[in-house]
Amino acid sequence: MLLTFIASAQIDKYELNMSDHDEKPYYFGMTLGVNLARFQTYLHPRFLADDSVFVAEPANSGGFTLGLSATARLSNRFQLRFNPQLMFIERNIFYKLKHPDIDGLTDVTKKVESVIVTFPFQLKFQSDRIGNFRVYTLAGFKADIDMASNARAKNAEDLIKIEKYDYGPEFGIGFNFFFDSFIFSPEIKISNGLRNIHARDKDLRFSSVFDKVQSRMIVFSIHLEG
Repeated sequence: MLLTFIASAQIDKYELNMSDHDEKPYYFGMTLGVNLARFQTYLHPRFLADDSVFVAEPANSGGFTLGLSATARLSNRFQLRFNPQLMFIERNIFYKLKHPDIDGLTDVTKKVESVIVTFPFQLKFQSDRIGNFRVYTLAGFKADIDMASNARAKNAEDLIKIEKYDYGPEFGIGFNFFFDSFIFSPEIKISNGLRNIHARDKDLRFSSVFDKVQSRMIVFSIHLEG
């Protein structure tokens, strides 16, 4: 689909679509995307003395996002975008146990499923428009709310407890392809959490081995804007 849009934009590059778009003080859109998420983990000193867990490592996993966007024009070069999204994420941690668990396994993967409402504010720096094409970079800051947080779960023997709130920076690059009635914008960004989101419980073997856990994510998005 992306190649089809690019080819179409190249064919029509001498016909300037949405020629008055750069004069708009603001405009809106919608966002569809996929993400590659993982935890950045830091082991607790207790891990070296642990007699039940040999290995505790994060693993990559995918998810998808849905969102809306509102963009305000600051100048010919800069735009401010608010892009709230609903993100469905699954992040995994692989454990190698010294003794088999109740299912007789020593290799265990624990899944942490999250439904995150994220509120990113981003400053976009854009190039000159070349026909129906433009490139931009962005930098911003986000605030996250994990609606599926299990930090207060009572029966959490096999869980990694994750806090509800997070925040952090975002950096990315994207491309605008102008069509007759909309702008097609593929974008890739890095979105990292700064806060320690691990609600450590020293009495839980899957939790006690970690001192600190942070969020790491690469997001590929398609923005459809008018």
